[in-house]
Amino acid sequence: MRTYVGHQQAVSADDFVELALGTPVELWLGVEGETDEERAARLDAARDILADNPYLPDAVSRIAAETIEAYAPELLNVVPLARPAGRRPVRKGAAA
Repeated sequence: MRTYVGHQQAVSADDFVELALGTPVELWLGVEGETDEERAARLDAARDILADNPYLPDAVSRIAAETIEAYAPELLNVVPLARPAGRRPVRKGAAA
Protein backbone atom coordinates (compact mmCIF):
# COMPACT_ATOMS: atom_id res chain seq x y z
CA MET A 1 0.00 0.00 0.00
CA ARG A 2 1.31 3.44 -0.87
CA THR A 3 0.82 6.52 1.25
CA TYR A 4 0.61 9.99 -0.25
CA VAL A 5 0.58 13.40 1.37
CA GLY A 6 -0.63 15.79 -1.28
CA HIS A 7 1.09 14.68 -4.46
CA GLN A 8 4.20 13.31 -2.72
CA GLN A 9 4.67 9.66 -1.81
CA ALA A 10 5.77 8.96 1.75
CA VAL A 11 8.12 5.98 1.66
CA SER A 12 8.93 5.92 5.38
CA ALA A 13 7.41 7.18 8.60
CA ASP A 14 9.92 10.05 8.59
CA ASP A 15 8.84 10.99 5.05
CA PHE A 16 5.21 10.99 6.14
CA VAL A 17 5.90 13.27 9.10
CA GLU A 18 8.09 15.60 7.04
CA LEU A 19 5.48 15.91 4.31
CA ALA A 20 2.67 16.42 6.82
CA LEU A 21 4.60 19.09 8.74
CA GLY A 22 6.25 20.71 5.76
CA THR A 23 9.56 20.70 7.64
CA PRO A 24 12.26 18.12 8.30
CA VAL A 25 11.77 16.05 11.47
CA GLU A 26 15.32 16.92 12.55
CA LEU A 27 14.29 20.57 12.93
CA TRP A 28 12.04 19.61 15.84
CA LEU A 29 13.92 16.65 17.30
CA GLY A 30 17.52 17.64 16.67
CA VAL A 31 20.34 15.41 15.57
CA GLU A 32 22.83 13.44 17.60
CA GLY A 33 26.10 15.25 18.13
CA GLU A 34 24.89 18.73 17.24
CA THR A 35 26.88 21.57 18.75
CA ASP A 36 25.40 24.18 21.07
CA GLU A 37 25.56 26.69 18.21
CA GLU A 38 23.74 24.32 15.82
CA ARG A 39 21.10 23.60 18.47
CA ALA A 40 20.54 27.32 19.08
CA ALA A 41 20.17 27.95 15.33
CA ARG A 42 17.76 25.01 14.97
CA LEU A 43 15.61 26.18 17.88
CA ASP A 44 15.61 29.73 16.52
CA ALA A 45 14.38 28.47 13.14
CA ALA A 46 11.70 26.38 14.88
CA ARG A 47 10.53 29.44 16.84
CA ASP A 48 10.27 31.42 13.59
CA ILE A 49 8.19 28.67 11.99
CA LEU A 50 5.88 28.51 15.01
CA ALA A 51 5.52 32.30 15.00
CA ASP A 52 4.50 32.21 11.33
CA ASN A 53 2.21 29.19 11.87
CA PRO A 54 0.63 29.45 15.32
CA TYR A 55 -1.78 26.57 14.59
CA LEU A 56 0.97 24.12 13.65
CA PRO A 57 1.05 22.35 17.07
CA ASP A 58 -2.72 21.80 16.88
CA ALA A 59 -2.44 20.47 13.34
CA VAL A 60 0.36 18.09 14.35
CA SER A 61 -1.69 16.82 17.30
CA ARG A 62 -4.70 16.29 15.04
CA ILE A 63 -2.62 14.40 12.46
CA ALA A 64 -1.11 12.20 15.16
CA ALA A 65 -4.52 11.43 16.67
CA GLU A 66 -6.04 10.64 13.27
CA THR A 67 -3.10 8.38 12.41
CA ILE A 68 -3.36 6.49 15.69
CA GLU A 69 -7.11 6.15 15.27
CA ALA A 70 -6.82 4.90 11.69
CA TYR A 71 -3.82 2.60 11.89
CA ALA A 72 -3.50 1.43 15.48
CA PRO A 73 -6.90 1.20 17.21
CA GLU A 74 -5.63 -1.76 19.20
CA LEU A 75 -3.32 0.64 21.07
CA LEU A 76 -6.38 2.27 22.60
CA ASN A 77 -8.01 -0.99 23.76
CA VAL A 78 -6.93 -1.21 27.39
CA VAL A 79 -7.83 -4.34 29.31
CA PRO A 80 -7.28 -4.49 33.08
CA LEU A 81 -5.01 -7.30 34.18
CA ALA A 82 -6.39 -9.87 36.59
CA ARG A 83 -4.82 -10.02 40.04
CA PRO A 84 -2.85 -13.19 40.74
CA ALA A 85 -4.83 -15.64 42.89
CA GLY A 86 -3.72 -16.29 46.45
CA ARG A 87 -1.91 -13.03 47.05
CA ARG A 88 -3.19 -10.57 49.56
CA PRO A 89 -2.55 -6.88 49.18
CA VAL A 90 0.23 -5.52 51.37
CA ARG A 91 -1.02 -3.15 54.04
CA LYS A 92 1.17 -0.48 55.48
CA GLY A 93 0.65 2.00 58.25
CA ALA A 94 -0.59 1.96 61.83
CA ALA A 95 -3.67 -0.19 61.09
CA ALA A 96 -1.53 -3.02 59.69
